[in-house]
Amino acid sequence: MRLTIGEFSRFCQVTVKTLRHYERLKLLVPNEVDEWTRYRYYDVAQMQQLNGILRLKEMGFSLEEVRDLLDEGTHMPSVPQLEAKIKQVEELLRTLQERLVLLRRIVDTRSQMEARERIGVQPLPAITVASHRETLARRSDLRALCADVIGPEIQRTGCRRTLPIYSFIVEHEQEFKSENIDVEYCEQVEAAMEDTPIVKFRRLPEEPQAVCMKCYGPYEQLHANFAELFQYLDDHGYQVSNLLRYQFVEGPWNQKQPEKWLTIIQVPVAKRNHHNN
Repeated sequence: MRLTIGEFSRFCQVTVKTLRHYERLKLLVPNEVDEWTRYRYYDVAQMQQLNGILRLKEMGFSLEEVRDLLDEGTHMPSVPQLEAKIKQVEELLRTLQERLVLLRRIVDTRSQMEARERIGVQPLPAITVASHRETLARRSDLRALCADVIGPEIQRTGCRRTLPIYSFIVEHEQEFKSENIDVEYCEQVEAAMEDTPIVKFRRLPEEPQAVCMKCYGPYEQLHANFAELFQYLDDHGYQVSNLLRYQFVEGPWNQKQPEKWLTIIQVPVAKRNHHNN
């Protein structure tokens, strides 16, 4: 029985490309090549020869080593050859284990660096703000309120905004509410002006310590960051000492892609003592 290269490939589950490569290396040469058509034919005995080559590759022998074994007339390495291969594999394993330890150490270091860059502790200095506090039917109403009402009113008062602009919101609710939310918008200004029916000016005292966390993504996903944020507070012995601020750095006004919106959650904190849970 003779098999074409396609049949041999199909029955042995090895690609024709691999068979041609083995032929070039003199590892597995077709038993017959038609003089006129150049069609290659293999016989049944070569199936076992191919299985031997594949088995040696699984053991870690290179194709050059396999060819040397075949030149010696055997399809199975000797015990000394197997022991030598075992030593090579053990050395490779030690090298890979050392490399794995190194890679894990680098990942841990990078993760800690990124965590420090994403979450940090800093003071919030005393500032003067123009603020507007209102109960909103929905949180999403704040965007239009800032753009159409609060922003123009701050400009109308003639006060000078600080650069870079520092604005944030504070929620005065004691629990989560999906509607009728008591929200205050604050924007830092250089000096207080006369209050208007829409905008009030006041001085915010310094917060000596605040844990600040950078959060990227749409506002609807901000809550997903709180597990990590409060784990950081717990790990470092902090307790919340004042209302959280949501600082808007990048948003729909300058970024079309919501995944690039940047909000910084600022949590005023104090060190927890042993009497606090």
